[in-house]
Amino acid sequence: MKTSLISAIFLLTLTMSMDANSKTYNGGADKSKLLPISSLLKDAQRYTTESATIAGTVTRVCQKRGCWMQLASDEKFQTLMVKVRDGDMVFPMTAQGKTAYATGTLKLIPLSLEQTNQRRQAQQLAPVDKPETLHLFTPVAVTIED
Repeated sequence: MKTSLISAIFLLTLTMSMDANSKTYNGGADKSKLLPISSLLKDAQRYTTESATIAGTVTRVCQKRGCWMQLASDEKFQTLMVKVRDGDMVFPMTAQGKTAYATGTLKLIPLSLEQTNQRRQAQQLAPVDKPETLHLFTPVAVTIED
């Protein structure tokens, strides 16, 4: 009986300390809807109206207003930008390298061929001959864990 009680107290303490190291926005992400970023992007149109939760390592954060962060996908060399309206949430620069969870929907923005190649040039990628679609994840809630 004592061992069970001690174990329960230990787990509760561990959970509380993990929560204390997390930064949450709007109550935190709903981890019950967790979906790999690669799966979300493969079925992108579906997630423009259906909510999902994604997770990834934060690779970049907006240096001016903290209004976006880029998450590394579960698929190599794939990333997804998580973007909020300026001031709705402010992601700290210290989030880089940490795991972030975001619950929301996907926004698809068709680019012209000129816009596509301007973006590719800025990323030091070769030009293409077909326009691309920009994928932005618009969260309603976020959790950033240490």
